[in-house]
Amino acid sequence: MDCENPFRRILKTLERPDGGEYGKFFSLPSLNDPRIEKLPYSIRILLESAIRNCDEFQVRSNDVEKILDWENSSPKQVEIPFKPARVLLHDYTGVPAVVDLACMRDAMNKLGGDSSKINPLVPVHFVVDHSVQVNVSGSEKAVQANMELEFQRNGERFGFVKWGSNAFDNMFVVPPGSGILHQINLEYLAKVVVLNTTDGVLYPDSVVGTDSHTTMIDGLGVAGWGVGGIEAEAAMLGQVMSMVLPGVVGFELTGRLRDGVTATDLVLTVTQMLRKHGVVGKFVEFYGEGMRELSLADRATIANMCPEYGATMGFFPVDHVALKYLKLTGRSDDTVSMIEHYLRANMMFVDYNEPRDEIVYSCSLELKLEDVEPCISGPKRPHDRVPLRDMKADWGTCLNNRLGFKGFAIPKEAQNKVVNFVFRGTRAQLRHGAVVIAAITSCTNTSNPSVVLGAALVAKKAYELGLEVKPWIKTSLAPGSGVVAKYLQKSGLEKYLNQLGFHIVAYGCTTCIGNSGDIDESVASAIAENDLVAAAVLSGNRNFEGRVHPLTRANYLASPPLVVAYALAGTVDIDFEKEPIGTGKDGKQVFFRDIWPSNKEVAEAVEASVLPDMFKATYEGITKGNPMWNQLSVPTGALYDWDSKSTYIHEPPYFKDMTMSPPGPRSVKNAYCLLNLGDSITTDHISPAGSIHKDSPAAKFLIERGVGRRDFNSYGSRRGNDEVMARGTFANIRLVNKLLRGEVGPETIHIPTGQKLSVFDAATKYKSEGQDTIILAGSEYGSGSSRDWAAKGPKLLGVKAVIAKSFERIHRSNLVGMGIVPLCFKVGEDAETLGLTGFEQYNVELPNEINEIKPGQDVKVITDDGKSFVCTLRFDTEVELAYFNHGGILQYVIRNLINSN
Repeated sequence: MDCENPFRRILKTLERPDGGEYGKFFSLPSLNDPRIEKLPYSIRILLESAIRNCDEFQVRSNDVEKILDWENSSPKQVEIPFKPARVLLHDYTGVPAVVDLACMRDAMNKLGGDSSKINPLVPVHFVVDHSVQVNVSGSEKAVQANMELEFQRNGERFGFVKWGSNAFDNMFVVPPGSGILHQINLEYLAKVVVLNTTDGVLYPDSVVGTDSHTTMIDGLGVAGWGVGGIEAEAAMLGQVMSMVLPGVVGFELTGRLRDGVTATDLVLTVTQMLRKHGVVGKFVEFYGEGMRELSLADRATIANMCPEYGATMGFFPVDHVALKYLKLTGRSDDTVSMIEHYLRANMMFVDYNEPRDEIVYSCSLELKLEDVEPCISGPKRPHDRVPLRDMKADWGTCLNNRLGFKGFAIPKEAQNKVVNFVFRGTRAQLRHGAVVIAAITSCTNTSNPSVVLGAALVAKKAYELGLEVKPWIKTSLAPGSGVVAKYLQKSGLEKYLNQLGFHIVAYGCTTCIGNSGDIDESVASAIAENDLVAAAVLSGNRNFEGRVHPLTRANYLASPPLVVAYALAGTVDIDFEKEPIGTGKDGKQVFFRDIWPSNKEVAEAVEASVLPDMFKATYEGITKGNPMWNQLSVPTGALYDWDSKSTYIHEPPYFKDMTMSPPGPRSVKNAYCLLNLGDSITTDHISPAGSIHKDSPAAKFLIERGVGRRDFNSYGSRRGNDEVMARGTFANIRLVNKLLRGEVGPETIHIPTGQKLSVFDAATKYKSEGQDTIILAGSEYGSGSSRDWAAKGPKLLGVKAVIAKSFERIHRSNLVGMGIVPLCFKVGEDAETLGLTGFEQYNVELPNEINEIKPGQDVKVITDDGKSFVCTLRFDTEVELAYFNHGGILQYVIRNLINSN
């Protein structure tokens, strides 16, 4: 404990009911400040962190005052520091994070520093969950077969991760095949309240994770949100996270859900409401008497989708429902008692049987739970909710509409086209809207027993009536933890999912992130050769273009029971209220209502089948539970021995020619526009993701190094190799670049020559000629997953600045972390209104001295054809300016660590 902390006077003892002590804690009530009672619970966690970490250096007393005065200070966009209790990684972002840490150790050595300082100073939980692909499905052998293929492809990466778990202190690795990090976090890793064994101080658990859906833990009352890998690395190394004190949107829930309505229906409704309201950069805090009706898993489902409605957090304060869940998932009675006593003592516990504090919110919304109706979301964005009753009409509209988020521009005469093909010796047919992938997948819903068992009940009713899934639909079930398999077996319902082809294929993140694997070649050919709009239905949280599978242009998010229902129907072009879902074994038509379980049936199945012992058995010895992981042979030593021939792990060039002197501000002069992009460009469009196309620059690079096409693996699995990732940046096949005047794909125009080149080749050509480049973009640039390669890739391509109408929170901070200048057009302006075509050259007039640059200042941009406009410089804090001055956050950390000797 820091003896310089000015708040030591409020350090109190938390007593046990039996007269002993749980530990010490910084007592908010002891401040005797009436403003605390009005603070949202989520802000109280920020307040406690600032008080506990106050040293008048990284965290100052005036930071505490800013948070105390939240009601007045948050509208002013003031900066505050935050130190999370821990960091959460998955392998897609964790491998490059460990690569960077290993590379930083080398840089420290070269600059004469102590390389052992490059070591996590807070607990790091690393869950390997993103590398498995659904290569085998519809088989009881699928789990083992997919895992064997996963290790064949990724043995080198996994060995590197295992080396990191030994080389770095404070790094806890959960091996492949254990589940999805967010569900494991919820069921096992989260402590809710932490006891520091060094100084005996209790404090609220908090976490930042390199996945935007880290917010799922908010459902358990743990403050958590997604950050880029770059920010996470800095947090690991003890750096304070700088953030703008957020506004808090209060979201009141009243009433109860109607029969037949699922938690997924609720979350899609909430997502649409909040995205429409506008909550980017804000916390959302849920409250109201309707909270009594929501299970912890329901809350976690809503919190998980926080990135889809755009908030930083979707927070549910701890109450009796949370305590009940902690006991269900195997936390000891003593631990749960400590959690309750601490939170009550520190004004952080909600008891709906007691009068509620008069909490002040920035603004409030209300949802009556009885107004929620069955729905799905799509075909291209998670917040485009469609009530189930309107789905058939909406599908017809999407076929008619011009190409866009809700349109496919299919000519009228082609909309009823029937494509005949042969599937494994049998004649088959496909139409627009045909379902070819049906996946119960993702942390969003597989954490929730009510919807998983609901899907199993649908399967049971359908099987008993004689319904079958079309054999060419790729069906899969990828649970978020081994607990799911245990309660499915206990319920006796697993066999019905298997009968319909929904065998468990893996314990990890699959279809939702594009690890859907190939669909049958005959199906793929029928779709591609006839330009069909085929559909995927999945219980995930993301459905952006090109993400789920290159050949499914329509992707709908739905509850697990609806995934089964659409798989049975075989099409999304159906009105479930009026049209039969199929024909039963007795020859009679079967309708949706015939197979849909009641809420009572689902609740009974959950009550009888989900037991505490299942969680304890699943998580005992989880780090040693995979024999293939245990057999991996790994190198030893604190410094990594880089293999220059490796196509998986490569030493990145970030610290090449680095000196102890910061480079300072860099002007952007005579820059060409690498890409001219529109609205809602996601990190899926920017960051390399999914499969590696056979004609891409990345494929060419791999082939030149002797890698066969079948061994390309995915971009995600090669995130530890900057040479592959730079070539895959902006490689999305659905990328719309205005420089191409209507063409779609991963190419651009090299403006000086007029050549049409891949984005990588054009960027390489600009770099070789010493030319700066920028990117023009519309609103919500960088929305989607928190991918650090969406910033690292452009950095390696030579991009100096991005000028957009607006940025998604995480991506903007990642650009700053890589030394790229984020600029926003003024309100009401964009590239089109200013007459910018992207074929101009751009000069961004930044001051030459860092002390002359201020967060949020106006910056003039001048083009070579005489246009001039003013942008807002989106360095939001002084700390971000320091990162820019040093050339990036990692360079800043290295220099600071060396200078602290």
